[in-house]
Amino acid sequence: MSRKIIHCDCDCFYAAVEMRDNPALVGLPVAVGGRAETRGVIATCNYEARAFGVHSAMSTMRALKLCPQLILLPPDFERYRAASRHILDIYRDYTPLVEPLSLDEAYLDVSGVERCKGSATLMAQEIRARIHDEVGITASAGIAPNKFIAKVASDWNKPNGQFVVRPQDVDAFVAALPVKKLFGVGKVTAAKLSRLGVETCADLRSWRLVDLSREFGSFGAALYRLCRGIDERPVRSDRIRKSLSVETTYVTDLPDLAACRGALPALIDEFFRRFDRARELRPVHKAVVKIKFADFSQTTVECVSAAPDAGIWTALLDEGYVRRSLPVRLLGVGVRFAETGLEQRGMEQIALFGDDGSS
Repeated sequence: MSRKIIHCDCDCFYAAVEMRDNPALVGLPVAVGGRAETRGVIATCNYEARAFGVHSAMSTMRALKLCPQLILLPPDFERYRAASRHILDIYRDYTPLVEPLSLDEAYLDVSGVERCKGSATLMAQEIRARIHDEVGITASAGIAPNKFIAKVASDWNKPNGQFVVRPQDVDAFVAALPVKKLFGVGKVTAAKLSRLGVETCADLRSWRLVDLSREFGSFGAALYRLCRGIDERPVRSDRIRKSLSVETTYVTDLPDLAACRGALPALIDEFFRRFDRARELRPVHKAVVKIKFADFSQTTVECVSAAPDAGIWTALLDEGYVRRSLPVRLLGVGVRFAETGLEQRGMEQIALFGDDGSS
């Protein structure tokens, strides 16, 4: 039986909560993020700000150059989490199979749900109306037979809209998609595909599996399936955390390895505070250090360790630093958890990451 999957995504979530709580902001360019002088980045912005070219993950300094009148607000995660909890409660009124992706985004499997006469389209409309009436913000939705297509469809009629891809329409819908819409196809992979003459999923379908595997390694199999609209991943209400980390972007670059070592204890203390709160039951498998240098190049170093400590993270820092030996703008420490057999089979089923590491 074909699944009925809804992907719900709130529109400019953080900014929407801010405008809900301060109606004077409505109609003005608003962004939530860090200050320019602390090398902050934009977490999200409303559509008025997007009209100036501002977008999430952009540096705040760049955003203010594009839109000098931008109203920049610091994040208030307590309010965002409260709104998120209310939204998740609404989702769970319809199905227990809810897989949150972030505070404002989730998959819902409503296969076999009798509400709204079993219509996923009507359920999505009702859910969006309830989010508007009960939470005071808008959401968009995609409805499709699988997670990949539902996520693409939720972006089709943003903001405050929805789009349905029926099972009989999947083939034509996916064939027309640009390959950059596929999971794992970031700038590097998209550029490589373009050089190979591949711009759409229809173009990609002319490639044999063996040829895609030769060009893209293990990710070739995922490309082969996704360009045909094949995604068998179930909606998992018990989504598994694969890693835990903390990182800091410094106002002033750390000039050398000694300064990086000096900054490490504070990061490690913060990591263990988060680790204690997470109450993760699976064993730790690896220790990880992330370094972003002043030229924005980045490296990650890891090693197998069941119980990382300051000595292990320091050794990883030393190993990573010598790869560039430049001043450092960001440091992070963390762990990767051991995978169960079930997780490993899931990863074999579909690869979500391309050869450029994008998602």
